Amino acid sequence: MARTSLLSRLLGPRGDEHAGVRPLWHALVGAAREKSWYADLGVADTLPGRFDAITLVLSLALLRMEHEEALKAPSVLLTELFVTDMDGQLRETGVGDMVVGKHIGRLMSVLGGRIGAYRDALQQADDSALTEALTRNMTMNEGADTAGLAAAVRALFQRLESLPASTLLAGEI
Repeated sequence: MARTSLLSRLLGPRGDEHAGVRPLWHALVGAAREKSWYADLGVADTLPGRFDAITLVLSLALLRMEHEEALKAPSVLLTELFVTDMDGQLRETGVGDMVVGKHIGRLMSVLGGRIGAYRDALQQADDSALTEALTRNMTMNEGADTAGLAAAVRALFQRLESLPASTLLAGEI
């Protein structure tokens, strides 16, 4: 019989507190990496363009989650996964420990600003405000189809809105 240390027994097993939202996070990242954003709709296939696509899709999911009480706590955990992922990405690109926190603070500010812009734009009946918000917040190729992008964003948001909480958290988007 294996014996556990006193410290292990005091601290207990450490589970993954993000396990309940990890499938959703992976699904959102997968959705943001879909080729159609880049090949058909003109999002730049660059590091800034991919970041913009991830924050766009994450923003749509967080907007969906804010409408349901049961999803408010998971939305915090989802945002924490975003921070963890971005922290890792920054470190991989050579950003040092001393400035990672400042970069993460800016990224969170960007995410918050985009959530507000997309929330306001998605409440409008037509896509003109959404097209404007996307033009302002997305890194696009020259001649990009911003109207098509707005229609795709609205369709994805409507899809997320239609999902039951359990389906959303399972990452079945």
